[in-house]
Amino acid sequence: MNELSIGFVGGGNMAQAIIRGLLAAGHRPDRLYVSDPSAESRQALAEMHGNIRLQNDNAELAGLCDVLVLAVKPQVLPDVARQLATTERAASQLVISIAAGVTMASLRGWFSDSKRIVRVMPNTPALIGAGMAGLYADHDLDSIARGWADYVMEATGESLWVSDEALIDAVTAVSGSGPAYFFLVMEAMQEVAMEMGFDEQQARLLTTRTAAGAGLLASASDESAAVLRERVTSPGGTTAAALEQLEQGGIRDIFRKALNAAQKRAVELGKHELGDS
Repeated sequence: MNELSIGFVGGGNMAQAIIRGLLAAGHRPDRLYVSDPSAESRQALAEMHGNIRLQNDNAELAGLCDVLVLAVKPQVLPDVARQLATTERAASQLVISIAAGVTMASLRGWFSDSKRIVRVMPNTPALIGAGMAGLYADHDLDSIARGWADYVMEATGESLWVSDEALIDAVTAVSGSGPAYFFLVMEAMQEVAMEMGFDEQQARLLTTRTAAGAGLLASASDESAAVLRERVTSPGGTTAAALEQLEQGGIRDIFRKALNAAQKRAVELGKHELGDS
């Protein structure tokens, strides 16, 4: 697939992460096209690889590409879409939107000639190649286009297809916003570690390496998080004492409320983007 011509409308952090991953996977740089109004973004892309094709015209870019990645802010996407949707390649082109909250209904309306549209919810660990992306498309999307979408998004980590667009809002709540939940836990642990006598650098090292190690262990194991937790929890021990406090504080209910609130807000943002009340 390294011969695919892939165009990015918007060259910000997420687009750069995908491009970096594609280059690392051996994709031909001269088959990657980017348009972005920011001189800073264009400079970063030029420094990434001199053969990446930087375009000034969105419609011209769209006319060159098999895959079009929409990596602009949701509020400017309607105007950008009007520039992109009338090219001769629109009917066969795969359109991938990573714009938060922009629904398939809107994308279908803007790209009425396109039969290949995928909505994606990535997350920020994609910036280091450790991302988790949720993908949704209409049931009749062909297998070739699905493969292209996987190829693009798995350049930054892993991807998961969902069968119902409503589940993209759940993906937003779990993995899209998820890194912030872990950062908050790490922030709290670092604060307490410093209260215990560690300096800031030591507290950060202890916390970040523990978080990274736990994540890697959970990813490498076929066992559930519950089993892994039980394995490091001796009856009457230090871990048990800590977990008792967390359970008494209602940590499970707090996370349930937090994720439900994120999902609800994602739904609200989608309705607002559609102009619904």
